[in-house]
Amino acid sequence: MRSPLYAVVRGSLVIQILLGLCAGIALAVFWPNAALSIGLLGTVFVTALKSVAPILVFVLVTAAIANHRQGQQTHIKPILLLYAIGTLAAAWVAVIGSFLFPSHLTLAQPTAELTAPGGIAEVLKALLLSVVDNPVRALIEANFIGILAWAIGLGIAFRHAGESTRTLLNDLASGVSLIVKLVIRCAPLGIFGLVAATLAESGLGALLGYLHLLAVLLGCMLFVALVVNPLIVFWRLRRNPYPLVFTCLRESGITAFFTRSSAANIPVNLQLAERLGLHEDTYSVSIPLGATINMAGAAITITVLTLAAAHTLGIQIDLLSALLLSVVASISAAGVSGVAGGSLLLVPLACGLFGISSDIAMQVVAVGFIIGILQDSAETALNSSTDVLFTAAGCLSGELAEAPQEQSRASI
Repeated sequence: MRSPLYAVVRGSLVIQILLGLCAGIALAVFWPNAALSIGLLGTVFVTALKSVAPILVFVLVTAAIANHRQGQQTHIKPILLLYAIGTLAAAWVAVIGSFLFPSHLTLAQPTAELTAPGGIAEVLKALLLSVVDNPVRALIEANFIGILAWAIGLGIAFRHAGESTRTLLNDLASGVSLIVKLVIRCAPLGIFGLVAATLAESGLGALLGYLHLLAVLLGCMLFVALVVNPLIVFWRLRRNPYPLVFTCLRESGITAFFTRSSAANIPVNLQLAERLGLHEDTYSVSIPLGATINMAGAAITITVLTLAAAHTLGIQIDLLSALLLSVVASISAAGVSGVAGGSLLLVPLACGLFGISSDIAMQVVAVGFIIGILQDSAETALNSSTDVLFTAAGCLSGELAEAPQEQSRASI
C-alpha cells in the first residue's frame, strides 16, 4: 500500500501546487525576509516557462500542419467563434456590473512614462507588423502572432516535403514537449516562490483603498468563469459543462493566476489538452492563438475601468454608448498582445469614446497598476483557462457532429 507521502511526491500535480501555495502563504506571514529570498524559485520557474513556450509553439504548430492529411478533422473555426462570443459576452457582463455597482475613483498621479495607443487602427497596425516580424526576433521576443504566422507558413510548405522531414518535425515536437513536461513538474516549487515573494513584498494593504473597484472587476471575472462560460459550453455540447469548466480552472487557471502570463501558461494548457484527449492538430494551433486573441479578462478590465472613470467624472452613459464600448473593448482586447503594457494601456483608447482626456485616463491606468497584483492575476487566469475550455468545447462538439455522419455511412 502506497503511503500518503508517495501520493504527494508522485501524485496529482494540482495537489502539489496547492501545497506549494499554502507553504508560500505561511512563509510570507511568519518569515517575510526568507519569503523574499525564496522568490528566486518563482522567477526561475516563470522564466523557464516563458523561454520554452515560443519554441514549443513554433515546433508544434509547424509539425501539426505539416503532417495534416486531407480528411483529418480540425475544429479551428468553431473555436474562433467561441473565442469571439466569450470575449464580447465578458464585455457585456462588465457593462452590467459597472452599471449595477458604479465605482468612483480617487485618482492617482499620472504615469507619464507610459504611452497608450491612439486608436484601434494603431492596435491593428501593431498586430499586422507582428505578423510580418522577423522569425528569429519573434522567437527571441516571444511575439506569438509572428511565431504563429511563420509556423503556419512553414507547416504548409512542409506538407509537400518528404516523409523523413515530416518525421523529423514530429520527433522534434516530441522532444520539446518532453522538456516542457519536466519544467511543469517544477510548478509546485515555482508557485511556492511566487506566492511567498509576492505576499511578503506587496501584501494586500495597497489594495484596501480600491476594494470596491477590485470587487467589481473580480466579481465580473468570476461570473464569466462560473456562469457565462459554462452557458457557452452547454450551448455547444448540450451536456453538463461544469466538470470540464472546473478541470480547466483547477489545472490551468491556478498556474496562470500565479505566473500572470498567458504565454508562460501555454505549455500547461497544451499538456492539459493532451490529457483531455483533444485533437493535436487543433489544440496545437488554437491554444497559442487563444493566448493572443482570446481575452475575456482584458475586455472586462478595459470596460470596468473606463466606466469607473466616466462615473467618477459624472459622465452619463446611455445603453447604446455602453454597448459600443463593449464592442470596442472586445476588439481592443483581441489586440492586447500587440500593445506593450497589456489591457491597462488600452483603457485610454476606450476612454476616448466619452471624451475623457488622456491625462485623466492615464491616472486611471495608474490605479489599475495599484490593484494589478490581483486584477492581472485574475485576468490571466480567466483568459488562459478559457483558451483550453473553448478548445475542448470546439473539439468535443465536432466529434459529436461527426458521430451521426459516421453512423449514417455505416448504415449505407
